Amino acid sequence: MPKHPRLCRRGATYYHRAAIPADIADSYPKTEETFSLGTKDYQEAVRRVRVAAAEVDRKFEAHRRMLAQKAKPPLKELSDEEIKRIGEVYYTYLLEEDEAIRSEQFSEGERPTIVLDDADVNEIISTHGFRPPSFEGYAEDRDAVDELTRHDYARGKVNSFYKGEAEEVLTWEGISVNLDPASPSWRKLARELQAATIKATKAVRLRNEGEVVETPRVPGLRPESRVPLLSMAVEQWVEEKARTSWVAKTKREHCKWMGHFIAAIGDRPLDAYTKTDARAYKAMLLKLPANWVKFSELQGLPLDKASAKAQVLGMEPMTESNVNKLLGFVGSFWTWASDQYDEAPANPFKGLKIKQRKRIREERDPFSVEELRAIFSAPIYTGCASLREWRRPGALVPRNSGMFWVPLISLFTGARMGEVIQLYVDDVREEGGVVFFDLNDNGEDKRLKTTYSQRSIPIHASILDMGFMDHVALCRSQGQKRLFPDLAMGEDGYYSTPFSKHFGRFLRAVSIKNRKNAFHSFRHSFEDACRDSDIPKEIMDALQGHGQEGMSERYGRGYYLKKLDEAMKRLQYRDLDLSHLNVLAQKSERP
Repeated sequence: MPKHPRLCRRGATYYHRAAIPADIADSYPKTEETFSLGTKDYQEAVRRVRVAAAEVDRKFEAHRRMLAQKAKPPLKELSDEEIKRIGEVYYTYLLEEDEAIRSEQFSEGERPTIVLDDADVNEIISTHGFRPPSFEGYAEDRDAVDELTRHDYARGKVNSFYKGEAEEVLTWEGISVNLDPASPSWRKLARELQAATIKATKAVRLRNEGEVVETPRVPGLRPESRVPLLSMAVEQWVEEKARTSWVAKTKREHCKWMGHFIAAIGDRPLDAYTKTDARAYKAMLLKLPANWVKFSELQGLPLDKASAKAQVLGMEPMTESNVNKLLGFVGSFWTWASDQYDEAPANPFKGLKIKQRKRIREERDPFSVEELRAIFSAPIYTGCASLREWRRPGALVPRNSGMFWVPLISLFTGARMGEVIQLYVDDVREEGGVVFFDLNDNGEDKRLKTTYSQRSIPIHASILDMGFMDHVALCRSQGQKRLFPDLAMGEDGYYSTPFSKHFGRFLRAVSIKNRKNAFHSFRHSFEDACRDSDIPKEIMDALQGHGQEGMSERYGRGYYLKKLDEAMKRLQYRDLDLSHLNVLAQKSERP
């Protein structure tokens, strides 16, 4: 069961903890809504926190309505018609509340009768509430409230309870009136609510006797939403995606940022979210630095508070690409939800991604010829002490290690790091005299970025001359499933994660690491080499797995592979000499 974003634990007891949404934080009476859920059992805590979260969000919404109400010019007086309508709304509310209580079966057993003494309605309600343990107790409570209400109403007395009810009801959706504190309408309204309570008690008594009393529907009031809360829909989304396409890292990232969204904006029914909420979330992200949880000044803060503090401290915000990535995590849920729920709005994050000031290509540079020379003249390619001591020169050229082959294969295929590392031995195939890589996701540990990523890439002659098929033959003779079994999968479910860290260290070791190069630079180098070798764009796109409509219709299967092979034979890197890696030119030891 996924953890609810508002669930936390102190010692052995679970708590509800919610940051105050950014739009009401300055005026809300608390800095956060934190309280005990009264349980040490995780499953029970998850159940209780959902209920608590819904109640807290109702408080947030009530506070928003109150702010909206106060923002309006004060109204000097309510008309008699307006007061009557508010009384009708309140009467409907009381009968709806009665229906809700009856929808849950009354418990058996009796409870001592309430002694009124000098207690007022407010004390009875705060002490006992309208949800007693038994039918008899419920009826007694209503009678007690009715007796006091009738007593006060007959004498023209308005107690604190109905004064508070008048203030509350004016904030309700569909009413929202900012009544002048000195208005004479306050007393009229409170008496109207007393009258509505007396009428409602009559109806409740008839229901207690088994009579059918319909609850009236007041025009203009929005019925209680039956749409699931965002947190509940997110649980279903996570469960489905984890079963079909997500690995641990993907699940963790999406859950984390959806949790931040819910904590910052609130957990409401799906149909209660709008583009305003998405813009508010985007505004928070635009102020956050990259890896903000690692900054001591921001540690432990909820996202909205961290965002505001980061701006005050003048921290450098994350890049536009990072913001777009995080917007994509949350936006992907809404895309899914719009397909799953009739009530879900159109994706509120659609169109909110930042238009990049730079082209995507400019985010990573291709490797220069000088940098490629530095890479392929490193000890791994000329002789290192061992795989563990790959920085130190020695006699070992590890031709049966992924550390040796993965960069070379990417250089001559343009394939992504993960696509190369996850290759199976059986993915090296031959068809019509063409030896090629079959990039696919046919395996539980394999995944591709898009549907277009499934493709065939002829193996360049330079790779074959370096003895690659000897490595393939050795793997087959050993019964290996993967082509590079020495490159383990990361804890996040991606083969690329550990190797990416290794390759960053490698680039620093050969003194060419900068802000704009990484393993992905091989992909850009391959693009430049294709252009330099007069390879048509549609062929280059097919080799790299770029989506292009009509490609499958343009080439038949056999002709397609031959066409790619013809292009691959033309591919060359000018001024880059890798002849020292040719097995015919140099005999190497194997690890």
